[in-house]
Amino acid sequence: MIKQHQGVWEFCTHSAVRRAARQLGQLYDGMMGDAGLRGTQFSLLTQIVHLGMPTQKMLAEALVMDLSALGHTLKPLIRDGLVELVVDDKDRRAKRVRLTQDGIRQQQAMLAAWEQAQARFDKAFGKEKSEELRRALAFIASPEFAKAFREET
Repeated sequence: MIKQHQGVWEFCTHSAVRRAARQLGQLYDGMMGDAGLRGTQFSLLTQIVHLGMPTQKMLAEALVMDLSALGHTLKPLIRDGLVELVVDDKDRRAKRVRLTQDGIRQQQAMLAAWEQAQARFDKAFGKEKSEELRRALAFIASPEFAKAFREET
């Protein structure tokens, strides 16, 4: 029998972060307007630009995703001609991810909407608290945090 816990929503970090992520996803998606992409897809395109034509493995690691989930996420972007996979020049077994010209245009077109969403977040939450939150979340997404979390005390 599963023991019932009172107030799990009040102290479960995982649940709180997931609820907040869903709320922010809805808010950011609403700001993206008629771009035809979700905020998560914009973030993916931007991560590809930031990493400069990463391998699929590098991109998955940066996004804290497994390769099969990344492949599933990339499929509609490839289908729509925004992203393409190219064989790595040095390692023919690896594939690199890059934006097509349409992908570059789409990412750039959505940048202004993202900047506006980001400014609204910073205004509503507070600029310093926003920066602190992003630092904390970056640490939680790091391999160092995962290692510390997995260690038994």
